[in-house]
Amino acid sequence: MHSQWRAALLLLVAQAAYGQRVTISLDGVWSVAESRMAGPPPQAFPHKAPVPGLTNLAEPRFADVDRFDSAELIGNLISRKRLPAAARVSTAGTPRQDRNYFWYRTTFRTTARKQVAILRVGKAQFGTAVWLNGKSMGEYLGCFTASYFNLTDAIHWSGDNELLVRIGAHPGALPESAPAGTDQEKNIWTPGIYDSVSVILADNPVIESVHVAPRLKTSEILIETRIRNYGPARNVTLTHRLRGGDATKPERLQLAAGAEAASRQVLPVRNARLWSPEDPYLYTLESSTGGDTLATRFGMREFRFDTATKRAYLNGKVIYLRGSNITLHRFFEDPGCGRLPWDERWVRKLLAEVPKRMHWNSFRFCIGPVPDKWLEIADEAGLLIQNEFFVWRWRDTWNLGQVISQYKDWMRDNWNHPSVAIWDAQNETRHEALSTIIREVRGLDLSNRPWENGYNLPVGPDDPVEDHPYLMGRLGRGFEIADLENMTGGKSTNSAHPTGHAAFINEYGWLWLNRDGSPTELTRDVYARLLGPEATAKDRLEMNAYLVGGLTEYWRAHRNFAGVLHFVYLTSSYPEAFTSDHWADLQKLELHPEFADYVGEAFQPLGVYLNFWQPSLRAGSSRVFNVMMVNDKYEDARGRLILLLHCPGGPAAALGETRFELPALGQQTYRFTAQIPSRGGACVMRAEAHAEGPAGGSPTVSRRKVNITAP
Repeated sequence: MHSQWRAALLLLVAQAAYGQRVTISLDGVWSVAESRMAGPPPQAFPHKAPVPGLTNLAEPRFADVDRFDSAELIGNLISRKRLPAAARVSTAGTPRQDRNYFWYRTTFRTTARKQVAILRVGKAQFGTAVWLNGKSMGEYLGCFTASYFNLTDAIHWSGDNELLVRIGAHPGALPESAPAGTDQEKNIWTPGIYDSVSVILADNPVIESVHVAPRLKTSEILIETRIRNYGPARNVTLTHRLRGGDATKPERLQLAAGAEAASRQVLPVRNARLWSPEDPYLYTLESSTGGDTLATRFGMREFRFDTATKRAYLNGKVIYLRGSNITLHRFFEDPGCGRLPWDERWVRKLLAEVPKRMHWNSFRFCIGPVPDKWLEIADEAGLLIQNEFFVWRWRDTWNLGQVISQYKDWMRDNWNHPSVAIWDAQNETRHEALSTIIREVRGLDLSNRPWENGYNLPVGPDDPVEDHPYLMGRLGRGFEIADLENMTGGKSTNSAHPTGHAAFINEYGWLWLNRDGSPTELTRDVYARLLGPEATAKDRLEMNAYLVGGLTEYWRAHRNFAGVLHFVYLTSSYPEAFTSDHWADLQKLELHPEFADYVGEAFQPLGVYLNFWQPSLRAGSSRVFNVMMVNDKYEDARGRLILLLHCPGGPAAALGETRFELPALGQQTYRFTAQIPSRGGACVMRAEAHAEGPAGGSPTVSRRKVNITAP
């Protein structure tokens, strides 16, 4: 270690001894009241509710706590002939409750006396206003990002402090200029302080943010630090140290009274251990101003798309995204939601344990943000996250400057997470304002992550586009399942068009079932065509798993997409829901076994797709069968590919066998000419890939149901 760096390290240790930040968690049970007017605060707080959590968890329960008909939902129901045209509104929507605000109250004591006290509200909807000891601390209009309030002038350093946080009871409580989220398939809009709340105590100058951007080529990190001096003019020494590693040279700054400063420094990361789904290694950077300290966790990784190859790259190597979607703000509607999103054990199983079994390395956090803890767990689990801002339709009443400010805050909250691989500006929306926002804010991200822009054309030269090829939604209306045999799995014009940029699928299927096996609002006609009116819930669950698995194989096998993400892994399930997920037991996070079987198999890194969808074959006939294989691993794969036919009343008939060899990240098609046995009935054809060597283990299987008829 250089002598200057050794001196910096000693200085940092000395500073930390007297400049350590103190953070007081205010998570717990708060008192809650309601009001129609924005003030004054209520005198009594007769309800109790958890923070973080939702207001519909309050005891005693508030009547109609989350009833709000959004303008998007009303328009959707009008287009489906479920509401008359006269129901359309020009506002954010129509409240169905007799209140506009909820007031949360708690008290706390400080554990140390410092020069500055800052309140951090992780996320709250709809809007946040704060009072401390009867004094207004300000207001924040965002619903998806952290808000900060300077409490210094009102805090009692000894004795109790009374904290009031007022939130909107519904989206209509916000000004029309501010976004509260737009979602055309969301029925219920639940308020709450849904992320952690804390008080930060520090001496001047305070570290407002640390932004760490890895540079793999030079094995270093670029550090951007923003500090604020709330006191008189002073000289400052800013230092950074990798926990267990090197430190930056001390940087000396002069700050006037009330001034802010930004600094950029470079720090080597020797023998860097790269973050990846297989090895999600995390570093910690410790920063100090002498008055304040902050620890920042990050991973050494770079992620990008390439238009020329139409592929995604992690740490310079092609990676194929396999995964699903989580629509947490729709899950907030679910009757079983309760406290689950804030149960760390449950969330870890949701994001780490189950996805590994399903062979997933990626998620889209769709139409709304998650609590900070979710991304921390995603970092540790090695997930690549497409992080989507809460927009599914642009409103012309929004103030563009206000929206841009919220996108900036959203990036600030999330850019140190190695799991956040893609900024997703919006869902399925075509509006130039969103492209303007991307151009305005993307330079703030020193890692230069790609931006996905819904159904708009991509903004950057290597930005990707999303595709939602909902083939099953057209079943019987220009599409039949057997058509897949002659289709090439290309990008649809449902997505941004025309463009030759990299594309990835993050929605497909149109086969949703409620958890009890009943069709959702969108799929009644589909299952009527597939199975008829006499089908049972078990029949539908089996068909859902079988077809979602087959479609997954199809989209992966043709290699036209950089990733395939199923929709949807976690959302709401109840009779009025538009979509649903696949949980047989939500509390225990047990998937329906049919889904876990078919879809888990379809997402194996060594993928197999039997390109056969005919409903029947004649016994004794001859036919050519094509089996497509893909290898998502960085090692070659080889072994035996077997084609079998399983029929009732006897052993499986071998239709053919061949050797397969796939290079790393490769693909190949194998062709079998087979004679169909004379045994008839409802049969299952299986293509089985038995890999050898380190890639061995259980075979990857593609299955097709077929009825063998008499010759």
